[in-house]
Amino acid sequence: MISIIISSLTQAMVWAVMAIGVYITFRLLDIADLSAEGAFPLGAATAAVAISSGIHPIIATILAIVSGLIAGLIAGYIHTKLKIPALLTGILVLTGLYSINIHVMKGQPNITLLGKQSIYSLGQAALPILNRNVVIILITGLILFFVILGLVLFLHTEVGLAFRASGDNDKMSQANGINTNRMKILGYMVGNGLIALSGALVAQKDGFADIGMGIGTIVIGLASIIVAEVVLPHTSIGVRLSSIIVGSFIYRLIIDVLLNQPFILISPGDLRLFSAIILLVVLCLPDLNKRKA
Repeated sequence: MISIIISSLTQAMVWAVMAIGVYITFRLLDIADLSAEGAFPLGAATAAVAISSGIHPIIATILAIVSGLIAGLIAGYIHTKLKIPALLTGILVLTGLYSINIHVMKGQPNITLLGKQSIYSLGQAALPILNRNVVIILITGLILFFVILGLVLFLHTEVGLAFRASGDNDKMSQANGINTNRMKILGYMVGNGLIALSGALVAQKDGFADIGMGIGTIVIGLASIIVAEVVLPHTSIGVRLSSIIVGSFIYRLIIDVLLNQPFILISPGDLRLFSAIILLVVLCLPDLNKRKA
């Protein structure tokens, strides 16, 4: 059981970065952004190709973030300037990114990083006495600390407050002179940048990047967010962003327990089905609690 908990925590940390990116658009801007399923493998592909080309893993990870920012800029422009609904924007972007990801990966469906350096192998070389999972948790935890700190500081600035106001009440924000289109583009960029960062981290943790690794990403992100809101409702923005890590861990632990329990044979191919069922149950919990109250 201890090994399952450690494995779940390791997975939860890297996927929590993606969940925070989904939270930016889903909760703060009230936009259902499906482009996450294209931005995630984009970040993984960019980092994998860069590392395979001999680029330092830290620079490769930064390049992955930049690729996500560009994808978010395109999605934001399509939604705000071309007046395409958010749902259709996400579908258009994730569809287009599939082909772009293939080109980034030079026509290959996957790229292996076996024998290549990653930010985690660098960490393990610096701390050889620690287990690899512990190194992954420490490095990703440090990245999450700076991500959450940066977001909290930004969201308490004048621009950050305007950003949050645009998601709360678009019409009122426009009446108060806020350029809501610019705020939405910014949200798309930040969200997809973090999602691409998560893709880069997952690729370096698992040792490969795959064209299909973004399938179901939005479900995992939403499940982590909803679980966090059920466990810790009505919190400040800093606590909420931190609680997404807890939500990601609980979600991943449920999945790992289901896969390792001896009573029902569950294949890895059933993972998406159970992910959708868990999300459905979690989405129903707030309404059940209200009815119970």
